[in-house]
Amino acid sequence: MSVVGYKARNHPQQVRVRGALADVDDRATSWEDLRPVDARFGFTIDVAASGANAKCARFWTAEDDGLAQSWTGERVWCNPPYSHPNLQLWVTKAWAESRAGCPLIVMLVAANRTEQRWWQECIEPNRDRGPGSVRTEFLPGRMQFIAAGAKGIGPNERPPFGCCLLIWGEDIPDPAPATFTQGTLEPAS
Repeated sequence: MSVVGYKARNHPQQVRVRGALADVDDRATSWEDLRPVDARFGFTIDVAASGANAKCARFWTAEDDGLAQSWTGERVWCNPPYSHPNLQLWVTKAWAESRAGCPLIVMLVAANRTEQRWWQECIEPNRDRGPGSVRTEFLPGRMQFIAAGAKGIGPNERPPFGCCLLIWGEDIPDPAPATFTQGTLEPAS
């Protein structure tokens, strides 16, 4: 895939000038990508959704403000808006809810943000260190996202970055082991 012609539409430098574009932040995770993750974790609520892109029967919209709600007792799916500064707010909220007893939080973030301050302060010192830490799983390939109002995945709907799951919780199931087969990453049988 070439990134020639790709225009970042909610890059932090652009957001500082004109603010975040709601239609860029309001993209849906495709069911193709989410089904195996949901099967593994069994989500009960989508905390950063819209009526059009919710992935659970129960969900909170921007108007409900998932950052202001208690996540206690929930198995949380969160594909937060990626524009700055929202992402750091969502990660900070996940830490607080995890410490307050939320049993499981799975957050999808762009894997190309590891150099940013929020990652270096909130994730890096605490990742993959056992109970009470956050587990990181870098996903193979590039996910596809569905633009707000679209019926399916259109051209240029695959961002030029990979994604990562941030996982908080004591009962985190291990991912299915994967093997390389003919240059492709495939689940082990």
